[in-house]
Amino acid sequence: MNKLNSLPLLLCVAFSFQIFAQSKVINSGWQFSENKTNWETINIPHTWNKLDAFDDASGYRRGLGYYKKQVFIASEEIEKVHYVKFNAVNQEATIFINGKEVGNHKGGYTAFNFNITKYLNYNTYNLIEVTVENTHNEDIPPLDADFTFYGGIYRDVELIALPKQHFSLDDFATDGFYINYPEVSADEARIEITAILNNAALRHKNVKLKFNLSNAQGNIVKSHTENLNLKSETTEVFKINLPEITDPKLWSPENPYLYKLKLVLQDNKGRILDTKTTNIGFRWVSVDPKKGFFLNGKPIKLIGVNRHQDYESYGNAVPLSLQKKDIKLIKDMGSNVIRFAHYPHARELYKHCDELGILVWTEIPIVNKVTNSEAFFETSITMQKEHIKQYYNYPSVVMMGYMNEIFLRLAFDKKESEAEKEERKKYTYQLAKLLEDLTRKEAPNHITVMALHFNELYNDTKIADLSMLVGWNLYFGWYHDTIKDLGVFLDDQHQRYPDRAIMISEYGPGADVNISTTTPLRYDYSQEYQLLLHSGYYHQVQEREFVTGMTAWNFADFGSEFRGETKPHVNQKGLVQYNREPKEVYYWYQSVLNNSPFIHIAKYQNELTLLENNTHDVVVFSNQHNGKIYVNGEFFKDLNFETGIAKIKIPFKEGDNTIKVVAGNQQDETVFNANIIQNLKTYPTNVLGINLGTHINYTDEVSGVTYLQDRSYSENLYGYMPNSGKCEKKRIPNNIKNSNLETVYQTILVDCSQYKVDVPDGEYKVTLYFVEPQLKSNVELVYNLNASNKSSEEIQEQRIFDIKLNGITIAKQFNMAETFPDKYGIQETAKIDIINNEGLTISLNSIDGETVISGILIEKMD
Repeated sequence: MNKLNSLPLLLCVAFSFQIFAQSKVINSGWQFSENKTNWETINIPHTWNKLDAFDDASGYRRGLGYYKKQVFIASEEIEKVHYVKFNAVNQEATIFINGKEVGNHKGGYTAFNFNITKYLNYNTYNLIEVTVENTHNEDIPPLDADFTFYGGIYRDVELIALPKQHFSLDDFATDGFYINYPEVSADEARIEITAILNNAALRHKNVKLKFNLSNAQGNIVKSHTENLNLKSETTEVFKINLPEITDPKLWSPENPYLYKLKLVLQDNKGRILDTKTTNIGFRWVSVDPKKGFFLNGKPIKLIGVNRHQDYESYGNAVPLSLQKKDIKLIKDMGSNVIRFAHYPHARELYKHCDELGILVWTEIPIVNKVTNSEAFFETSITMQKEHIKQYYNYPSVVMMGYMNEIFLRLAFDKKESEAEKEERKKYTYQLAKLLEDLTRKEAPNHITVMALHFNELYNDTKIADLSMLVGWNLYFGWYHDTIKDLGVFLDDQHQRYPDRAIMISEYGPGADVNISTTTPLRYDYSQEYQLLLHSGYYHQVQEREFVTGMTAWNFADFGSEFRGETKPHVNQKGLVQYNREPKEVYYWYQSVLNNSPFIHIAKYQNELTLLENNTHDVVVFSNQHNGKIYVNGEFFKDLNFETGIAKIKIPFKEGDNTIKVVAGNQQDETVFNANIIQNLKTYPTNVLGINLGTHINYTDEVSGVTYLQDRSYSENLYGYMPNSGKCEKKRIPNNIKNSNLETVYQTILVDCSQYKVDVPDGEYKVTLYFVEPQLKSNVELVYNLNASNKSSEEIQEQRIFDIKLNGITIAKQFNMAETFPDKYGIQETAKIDIINNEGLTISLNSIDGETVISGILIEKMD
């Protein structure tokens, strides 16, 4: 009896399965080739630039890549409608099915799909081929930017099979429905759904469209059903209003309460054809030029980060699990906003922002410059349509952007005539106006945004008046001026344009975790200076009610192939490293943004080398008012925290020192190893590194050697000798070939004839580091927003000198430009016996031009 009763149910389930919409991710087992001759098996996500964008060779491969995969389509699928969907391919893709071209897509950061039904063969394998190109194309943005344009298929590929009646996939690869909120308040809320339904059948079909709204506990709070008649072979748009929801729970960063809306499409027999699910978050936003940002009628200061999507060792082909960890790290930091820069990121991350409670600024990659062509305008408009429609339904998305620093290249272009520049201003404004109008029309209840760089061009052209909110990318205290000049600029803009809502969309200095200093200065890449700048900006923004907020540049270090920083090809402005290990400033943000009790001892160096004295400042972060610090188990002092920071001078002993801080019910403990050097001649050291031309200490990750900061000579220690020339300290911002010691090579001591190190008698290996500093092109110029309009070509100078150790010549007529490639790391190594308590004297005797030297490594041999 039971078996007979269950038979119709089983048949029904089986039949329902056959007509139900299905999506299958097909990431595994693709073939990839750069030339259609040599093929390798790869999985998606994939990029062909994860290695060459980080090698010593200038540039990275921008060209064609070929992908192919066989997929089996069963004969049972013949009545369905089939799509192939690519969630992102950078930057142009042409798709072929069984040798026939089915479509082309331009733009590397949004999804696209194609109906491939008529190209398929059933009960056999079908060949999918994709030609991908990331060659520079004047008609496809971004044309130019401070990030790497990795080529490849780097987000999921899906094979989708649909019944004849389904939610349309033809509206710019969206899910076929849009959620609007005609009314939201603390008392009631209304939801309007725009559903786009396809009927591919030859006959009209009666269907039911059901809506179930569930609360966070999974209980259905509203249901609604619409009976619809779908015309044959057509796509129709339906607008449906759900019954009002009374006393809705509002969504916010503090309480990201989400409802779930399920949309179910059924045939007239009740069989499920297609389903969709989306988050529903009841909230409303506005921005006021004088009062800042408002969420649900209450002011909120937006404090958060920008994010690029790439990751160390992956390029942009990053597993989604790692990307989701990014969003969790950002939330744990205390951020209430994220700017997905400078392009749409994976849609799953926006869903994660819904769930965690992070407001989102999202944008398309029109960066630095615009091409005055019909094709560029058309691609840009299409990009923004894809962007708006694909990211429309996420409650976290409150800001929609379309341009970043769009006049950057114009400001530094020395080739264009004034007439050409005036024309560029006009057509750039024209495109911005088209995109602004489009965004206001297609994304109501969102705030339009644009990010500008520090230049009066945006005010002069009035392009800054277009968007509802203007983001300024400001690098006071890094590329130009001082940290305190930020407030001067903000006040000036507010006074001149009182009806313009503004925020700081980018700010921050580069920072290398292997660099530390007791005297942080602009452009030294120390974590200490990073903290100084970020905390300075935070104070100035908090003091100004009219400033909407600030998003730090950047959440994580990211790939930028042309950069020659202390870690080449990487922009190091991240609050966390490229591998997502936090820098110390990340913990400071936790101390000022998080409400949960928090404490952290900053550790800028694992080992401290203290010259001439035994004290060193220790920095502690906490959101508590006060605390206690203990040194080697003994109470040392009470602490008071101001804006999350307490700095205290600690007397260290030689060797390990245990520091513990207690604040409230929280505590942190760490160990510092101290090397206290009063006299090099008596201090037992086998290795001594000196980083010439700079005030920073640098620890080499590979060898573990710390290269100590440069200094003037004092007896029994080391330094450049008095009256030995200018001994001028300079920095060269270039990738150094033949070495990973960029931090040593990139600082130089210029025109200094004698350097003395008072090591004790013995046999030593002495290595001197040199690089020819004369620049052929100033890579820093275009991103130094205050740089003068000087030529990028500089005159090559002659530089010849002799090198001596304690009077013994180890290199005669040393001429780097003649002997070595440009920006090549050079080492001159010699063994020397130091006797008679004379120490080591390094002499650089100029024959022609100024001498230069970057570093010294002294290793004891006996």
